[in-house]
Amino acid sequence: MSRIELAPELREDFDRILDHLADSEVENPELRIREIVNAFDVLEHNRRIGRPVAKGKRELVIGRRSHGYIALYRYIAEIDTVFVLAIRSQREAGYAERELGTKAP
Repeated sequence: MSRIELAPELREDFDRILDHLADSEVENPELRIREIVNAFDVLEHNRRIGRPVAKGKRELVIGRRSHGYIALYRYIAEIDTVFVLAIRSQREAGYAERELGTKAP
């Protein structure tokens, strides 16, 4: 079973998602965040389940439509660890620039 590590920058992503949910007057926004985090559990046993993207990273699709999010992650086999790097809504255009460079594991 692989270890899951959440990047500190995810806090910014979750804050942005919570702000959007508040603006949209969604009931139980905390539950939505919990659903996103619980979706990471699949990565413990299925590290390559996400669709491949640039530079060895993958995207895990979580939910759908207004409940749809995408988690950017990278699996490092040598240490059997999945690093979750960013979260965005499926309706957002892309990730923050911090995730496009090479500074993340």
